[in-house]
This record gives sequence, C-alpha cells and structure tokens, in this order.
Amino acid sequence: MSSTDLHHMHSALALATRAQGRVSPNPRVGAVLVKDGQVVGQGWHRGPGTPHAEIAALHEAGPAAKGATLYVTLEPCRHFGRTPPCTQALIAAGVTRVVAAIEDPNPAEQGNGIAELRTAGIEVAVGLEAAAAEEMNRPYFTWRREGRPLVTAKWASALCGHAAARTGESLYITGPEARQEVHRLRADHDAVMVGIGTVLADDPQLTVRDASGEHPLRVVLDRALRTPPEARILSAPGRTLICAAEDAPAERKAALGDRAELLFFPPGPELPLSQVLAEIARRDVLSVLVEGGPTLLGRLFDAGLVDRVQAFFAPLVIGGAGAPAAVAGLGAVRPAEGVRLRDIEWRQYGRDICCSANVERG
Repeated sequence: MSSTDLHHMHSALALATRAQGRVSPNPRVGAVLVKDGQVVGQGWHRGPGTPHAEIAALHEAGPAAKGATLYVTLEPCRHFGRTPPCTQALIAAGVTRVVAAIEDPNPAEQGNGIAELRTAGIEVAVGLEAAAAEEMNRPYFTWRREGRPLVTAKWASALCGHAAARTGESLYITGPEARQEVHRLRADHDAVMVGIGTVLADDPQLTVRDASGEHPLRVVLDRALRTPPEARILSAPGRTLICAAEDAPAERKAALGDRAELLFFPPGPELPLSQVLAEIARRDVLSVLVEGGPTLLGRLFDAGLVDRVQAFFAPLVIGGAGAPAAVAGLGAVRPAEGVRLRDIEWRQYGRDICCSANVERG
C-alpha cells in the first residue's frame, strides 16, 4: 500500500477518536471516502444506535461515493444489529475499493464482511495500521476475545510507595489536578471497581464531578454485604452493583436489595475475580477502572487480570513499617518475576506525576 493509503488511514484513525464519551459496547471507528485524490466523505461512530462510520461517510459523499476508496479502521459489518449492515450499503453505493485496518473480532464478522465485499467485486486490503487500530479499541478487543472487560489498575501513593498512613487514612495523597484526571478516567471507563475496604475506609462516591461525561457503573466487591445502607456510593447519581457471596446474611440482602443491584457468587473466602469480570462483561461493560484498595489490586495482579496501569505519585514521604503499600496480594517471589510494563508515558498533574502503561504479556 502507498503513502497515500497511509495518509488517509491516519485520517480515519483520527476521526475515530472524535466520539465523545463512551461508545460501549461498540468500538470506536473512523472512515474516509476518497475519489480522484479528493476526500468526498468522512464519518465516525458516535455511539450505540447511531450510524456507523462507513454510513456517515457515505451520507456525506452522496453520489460521489461511486468509484471511491473507503479507508476504515475496522472491518465493515455484515450483520443486522441496532443498524443495518455496512457491507450492503457500500456495495449499493458503488464503492470499488476498501482499505480496512483490522478484522472485527466479533464472531458475527471475523472476516465475513471482508469476504462479502470481495464476492461483490470490491477490492479489499486489510492490515494497514492494524496495531494502532487495535490499541485504540483495546477494551473492545479484550471484551470480544477474552469475555471480560479491559482492566485498568489505578492507585495513588507517596514516593515511598505507601498508599495510606499507618492509621489507614489515605485522603488526600495527591493534589486537585491529579484528582481531576481521575475523574476524567472515570468518565472514559464503563465501570469503576473497589473493594469493601475502600467503601468502609473512604466512603467514596465514585462519580464524575470534575470532568465532563457520564457516571460509570460502580462495582463493589463485598462478599458479606458489609456496605452500610447510608454509604454515599448508594445515593450518588448513577448505578451501583454489589457483588457478594450467596451465603451473605439474609438481613444484609434485605437492607441493600433496594439500594443497589446485587449479584451473587458461590460461597467462598473470596469472590472469584474472573467470574465477576465475566458477569459485568455480560452487562456490556468493556472497561473497568479499579481504584483499589491494595487488597483488590493485589488479587488482580496475582491473577494476571490487569491490562493497564495508571499510577499517581505525590512528592511525599509517609513512611511507617505498618503503612499500607499501594498493591498488596501475594506478589512476586523475586523482582525479576514482577509484572513488567510497556508503552510507558509520564505526565505531570500539578505537583504529582502519573505513570500510564500497558502490562507486558508473555
């Protein structure tokens, strides 16, 4: 493929990022129609129930779509969902060439849309900027391939690694600029998750207040249903889902049943994290921001279920042998066996810094 193809695919990737807020359970997709070297139509997917990027581009192009090349960041769909299939619209419009960044992992697609276009005589090329297209939609690809949401572990700690003082107090380690970024992260995720320890210690709301966007689904891991009925997480705007064991006390089920959605799992000393993630994935949750505390973060790292890290560090030394670390759990036997990170970015928020990175697999 040519440098011209690369240029137009970059434009399609940029368009895909224009969607405001979350588009789950759909992916972010951008599309550009080019004819005789000129862009005649472009579009991006704005959310469930709205036209797909290809359809938006076709509408803008009108009759000029005939004989054009489509650059799209994901394989065009061929199945009926909330909207009609894009493949039939492209065929009817007379598009003669399609350059798709990557195949759709949706079982209803997985190359079927590409095959349908080729059967109709349309030239199709796949793979240009595939890595960038997949990275943009990591939550969607994780959801489709692994049956669970993309998990981002977020924590704030002092430079000494402690997430709280020896008394357990953790509010506030970082400054207002860092906390504002956390609100933006919440708005960018479908759900935010904490353990009962965080609810009891901090009484958080876990809402989006210092950024624009919708409140995420709040998920609390509370095996014995110890969440107080007066907890702010139950009266804050948005929805709360409490995950508990089936043998939780009946009186606690009655006390919380009308305050939040309760989701039960088999009895045991701990809730099964893989099953919890699979269940919320069935609720079209593609991404989860885990805001701690150390016990929950440690269990997720031990289980290999963390995909991304957002770690905030304050220019502060707390100290104390008994002060909680940011991540607990069993941990690595030796440093060489620790979780390695890649694609690392450092950003400053006020006096604090944040490390954003992907977990290295394999």
